[in-house]
Amino acid sequence: MRKGLGGRGWLKHAAVTLGYAAVFTLLYQVSFSHWVLFAGFRLCALLFVPVRYWPALAVGELIPLCYIGFTCREQYGTAWSLVIMVPPIVVAMPIVRWCREQLRLFPSAATVKMGVLLLCMFLVAMIWTVCNLSSMAVTQLPPGYPPLHWDVLASRWFIGNFLGVLTVTPLAVWVRESLALTAKGARWGQFIESRLLLEVVSTLLPTLALLIWLSFQAGSDTARQAARMAMFLPVIWVALRHGWQGAAIGGTAASIAVVLTMPMKNDAGTLQAQVFIAFAITSMLLLGARISLLNKRDSQERDDLRMALSIAQRNIYVGEMQLRQASVAVEQIRESVRLGYSHLIGRLRHTVPVVDERSYMRQAAVAQEQLFRLSDSLYPSIWRERGLPAALREGSIARGLAEVGISYWCDIEGRGLSRLSPSVHIAIYRLACECIVLICSKRKASDIRLRIRGGLYKGRRWVVLSVESRADEERAAMARWEDLMVRLASSGMGFDAIQHRAQAFEGRARRRNLQSGERVSLILHDPEP
Repeated sequence: MRKGLGGRGWLKHAAVTLGYAAVFTLLYQVSFSHWVLFAGFRLCALLFVPVRYWPALAVGELIPLCYIGFTCREQYGTAWSLVIMVPPIVVAMPIVRWCREQLRLFPSAATVKMGVLLLCMFLVAMIWTVCNLSSMAVTQLPPGYPPLHWDVLASRWFIGNFLGVLTVTPLAVWVRESLALTAKGARWGQFIESRLLLEVVSTLLPTLALLIWLSFQAGSDTARQAARMAMFLPVIWVALRHGWQGAAIGGTAASIAVVLTMPMKNDAGTLQAQVFIAFAITSMLLLGARISLLNKRDSQERDDLRMALSIAQRNIYVGEMQLRQASVAVEQIRESVRLGYSHLIGRLRHTVPVVDERSYMRQAAVAQEQLFRLSDSLYPSIWRERGLPAALREGSIARGLAEVGISYWCDIEGRGLSRLSPSVHIAIYRLACECIVLICSKRKASDIRLRIRGGLYKGRRWVVLSVESRADEERAAMARWEDLMVRLASSGMGFDAIQHRAQAFEGRARRRNLQSGERVSLILHDPEP
């Protein structure tokens, strides 16, 4: 157990004290009764500074308050001087600690419960208003000073404290969330180039600047007040676009914009606009928190979909690699059969003088041809040797259709086919086989044309595959359809199977009847950029 603070511990506490006192003094100079900006800084310090440094924060606030109390004692009285020296940050500490620890204000480093945050801001604004009224109650007023209207004073101090908290705290929470995401591996460039900051700089700030200019150029108080009230519109727009993060940035900007249009400190029109802006910021923070939650769910669903598609594509690729290994194994068996037949015929030639070698050779050739067809249907050898274009033009598809008696053409357009990932190459070949078998299942096709066209859009490559048939009843009647499905290693599960495989690559398929035949077309997207 530590008995005291070490040298470094005292230095840290002294740094917190002096830093807090300096910032508090600076913000105190730009604050007034209905825009207490240092109240937001005070709450941020309690929210983000560890509890062990809270005494240092209290001392840091006590220093400027003692200076104010001593210098103004003769003007406002000793009682006021004693009351003003009580740091309001101390009376807010139980509320903030209750929200932080009991209500779990920050469930994680990058999340916040917006309802709890608004409750905390409302409670501390209330208690700090009570502190302001307490100091005002013991203030020594000069002779002839008009009687105080406590309801007006209470409303001004509460609006000032609450709007000051709304101006600073949500923005600070957003910065904290951004820093937490950066610590998890995100790049600062992602935040600088984010759509939120882009729209704030390009739309929100210019709109508020225009409204400020209109308020100064307005010829009447009504027009000036209308310009102030309109400042809530950009806040609503950015909150609906980006959730509570947009409301935090927009609310800070709108609060500052309203104050910039103030002709004097006690202007009633400015106070009315501040009340309206405070209500708009509060509502948009609550609504924005819900929008952020929905956006997060949508983003998670998109990530889950991408993961599912990635797994499906990986499984397709693994399955094709297994078929390739099986094709290589069948090729090895074919070679073994050839050697076995040669060895068998050689032995028979010595043991049986009269033997029909031609019969055995024909059987050997038939067996080897069947094994070659099986190997080629599993994974075309020309694909392994010369790539996908050669497999589509000269491989098992062309040979299988020629054996059946169907004319076949293959047109490949564009230069991006070779740059597609291997998984997309596999999908193109298998889908071409499935589409051809689907079209030929009606036994009416006499000519088949396969078209492939690739391109690039927004950094991702895509490919369109189209299989079109032309029907000639006389030629189709002469075709041999029985072995086509086996020859092309097709599943034969129909258009639904084609559609599902296309969806695995974020694509879609279409089937259309033509005047002289049928067309099946589909588009695939490369998962790799």
